[in-house]
Amino acid sequence: MTKTNEEQLLAKPNKRKRKDKKSFKTRLASIIMCGPISVWSVLFIILPIILLAFMSFMTKGPLGRVVYKFTFENYAEMFKPVYFTVIKQSLIIALWTTLLTVLLGYPLAAFIANVKKKTSGILTVLMMLPLWVSGLVILYSFVIMLNKTGVINQFLLNLHLIKKPLNLLYNNFAVIVGMIYMFLPFAVLPMFSSIEKLDKGLIEASKDLGAGPVKTFMKVTLPLTSPGIFAAVILTFIPCIGYYMVTDMLGGGTNMMVGNLIYRQFTISRNWPFGAALAMVLAIVIFLMLFIYTKLGGDLDDLGA
Repeated sequence: MTKTNEEQLLAKPNKRKRKDKKSFKTRLASIIMCGPISVWSVLFIILPIILLAFMSFMTKGPLGRVVYKFTFENYAEMFKPVYFTVIKQSLIIALWTTLLTVLLGYPLAAFIANVKKKTSGILTVLMMLPLWVSGLVILYSFVIMLNKTGVINQFLLNLHLIKKPLNLLYNNFAVIVGMIYMFLPFAVLPMFSSIEKLDKGLIEASKDLGAGPVKTFMKVTLPLTSPGIFAAVILTFIPCIGYYMVTDMLGGGTNMMVGNLIYRQFTISRNWPFGAALAMVLAIVIFLMLFIYTKLGGDLDDLGA
């Protein structure tokens, strides 16, 4: 065996050792980077969901205690008329809120996406400003504006457009208005992201081929920005069902949604198993919507745009 061959044979183990060291360092770096978020996800997301799923099949005991006796009654109880009405009303309010939010948000997103970069940044910050204010302050301002002696009714009375104050507060109208205001920025951002990524050359090509503005929008713009629209639907519809603060303050406690029902089961009624069952159904709806969104070609990163 020549000297060169001997050197090559000796060099191979050294190369393997170097590769092993590199791969070990890479794995260690990955563990260090992913470890904290993995532990956080397990402790505060996965384990609570498993606990809720387990509790949803248990039985309510005296004084709000959880009796570890397996039952399906918590899920069957949802179909009782009193609870089914709440679920139906929640879906109606959530659908109306989502529809109106998307219809109002899409033109706003298109406007922000089609102005100069600097102006676009300023408008985005202005749109996000309400999110920096406490939700309670915003909702109290709506109470002041919408009540019978509020700004809107006084303005309409002074113009003699109405003879008596309108009933704008403590009803579904007030709840939907409050929901739209709270969730509009979350709907605009993913639609803005989709519209901004749209290739303007396709719109120009459509115009060159003789398509008018309406046909260009329906055939080109709308289909290509549909992932952003569906992301806006998810970001509006899902939290709208479970958001109970708006319903409590602007609905006056007379209108109840699933979020209010879950909150009351865990606090006032002390029926934790039934509250857990309602929460699990809501979680399943969320996962189904996300699954459909990904199957339609949507990117989950757009939900955090």
